[in-house]
Amino acid sequence: MPRIILAYIRAIDGMNRFIGRIAMYLIFVLAGILLWSSISKTFFTPVHWTLETAQFVMVAYYVLGGPYSVQLGANVRMDLFYGNWSLRTKAWVDAFTVMFLIFYLGVLFTGAISSTAYSLGYFGTEPFGFFRDLLVAFVTGGPGAAAEMLGFLERSPTAWRPYLWPIKVTLCIGVFLMLLQALAEFFRDIGRIRGVAL
Repeated sequence: MPRIILAYIRAIDGMNRFIGRIAMYLIFVLAGILLWSSISKTFFTPVHWTLETAQFVMVAYYVLGGPYSVQLGANVRMDLFYGNWSLRTKAWVDAFTVMFLIFYLGVLFTGAISSTAYSLGYFGTEPFGFFRDLLVAFVTGGPGAAAEMLGFLERSPTAWRPYLWPIKVTLCIGVFLMLLQALAEFFRDIGRIRGVAL
């Protein structure tokens, strides 16, 4: 295997391991929010922010920890036939099926970028161009110039009405990290097919 591919696999594995190990502690944040929700509903006036905050933390936990889960092989598999195959056969099947995952993640990432642009007040058809222009405005004119490009910021239609762009940005980051990890898994499977342990 070329050194650049080995370096890519090591870099992506290291980055997703670091992010995944931090993200796993979000389960304690989630438990704390739900505990406070139960306490406040029982003894005090219920607060509006607990349910949506718990949902946002759960999304962050799931999408930021997902690539690490794939790296560890802890994702759910249909093991009816797969468990009895040789490592090389598994690598062939995984290398083939990961292409479907990469395609799906590409579509999901495109939709997440579009949804994030919408949450920042962009209603056009070129969300990638919007983010490019937003970055150029930020670099050349600072935060004020970037803020002028933003439109009406999308909010949740609930009583608490939080802004939705932070969780949508988190979703974009998580899907992008999963895409990078899926590509690393593809390279790892190619290595196994060729008899190289990665």
